Amino acid sequence: MTPAGPRSRAGNRATATRWARLLRTAGHQVSVLEQWRPGDAPFDVMLALHAWRSAPSITAFAERYPARALIVVLTGTDIYQFQHSDPAVTVASLDRADALIGLHDHVGRDIPARFRTILHTVRQSATPLPASYRGPVRRRFELCVVGHLRDEKDSLRAALAARSLPIGSRVHVLQAGRAHTPDWAAAAEAEMAANPRYTWYDEIGQGAIRRLYARSRAMIMSSVMEGGANVVSEACVAGLPILASHIPGNTGLLGDDYPGLYPVGDTAALSRLMRRIEHDPDHLATLAAHCRALAPRFTPDAERKALSRVIAGVMD
Repeated sequence: MTPAGPRSRAGNRATATRWARLLRTAGHQVSVLEQWRPGDAPFDVMLALHAWRSAPSITAFAERYPARALIVVLTGTDIYQFQHSDPAVTVASLDRADALIGLHDHVGRDIPARFRTILHTVRQSATPLPASYRGPVRRRFELCVVGHLRDEKDSLRAALAARSLPIGSRVHVLQAGRAHTPDWAAAAEAEMAANPRYTWYDEIGQGAIRRLYARSRAMIMSSVMEGGANVVSEACVAGLPILASHIPGNTGLLGDDYPGLYPVGDTAALSRLMRRIEHDPDHLATLAAHCRALAPRFTPDAERKALSRVIAGVMD
């Protein structure tokens, strides 16, 4: 179950599509649906992404088939928004679950203690970049931001941080992602017009995003809240250093001691990190080495095995 439609490039849809493929290779029959209603196919297991948005399907399935297995995947907005703004609906989904899946290692810190015994971690996977992709250009020090433009992503933080760099800096921020609202689109367009260090590509395909990784010196992950973003996995597998906001969704993948963290929303701190990696190749190499060392956690095989363990556990 995913709240995002078939044509969506939202993270939940990408996760559901990838998991369906991995589970089919493990021998399961899998359907990807946006909603389940009583009278629909009687699946053995429901795996529902988003406790709050998928709540109608979760409720319907649990009431119609109380003895069948139900797995709920906690997204960033479930953990850091909806369990506080709409606890009745969100926590009811957790109560109905036989197992919970978190996408980073620190989810257990931020959910009610009674659910930690059924919580499992499944880190999202990525595949290496083709060796044929062109690497970074020399004339600019390009940094990428990948993700839909929305409040939760603090999407223009990198562009704002680049504004205050010295005149001689070669930093240029390249951003890819659909604007969540017309206001976000207007803000990105206005930023491009005012900021020569910023380019917004709007929504682009996965191949173009992977080429963007290949040409970038580092990725910036500026979110206010995250459930465990797949772009972090993609950057690590690509050997791409990351500058990340200090939030659980990032430290739960990169580690509490990751040396590329900055206080969330702190434009000046992010600008200092940009300046440091541009002028300190040793520090940039340290970040890259840290990310490469994490890459084995984010392989498709590791993700498939983690998913299979959760499913086997609820079927016992």
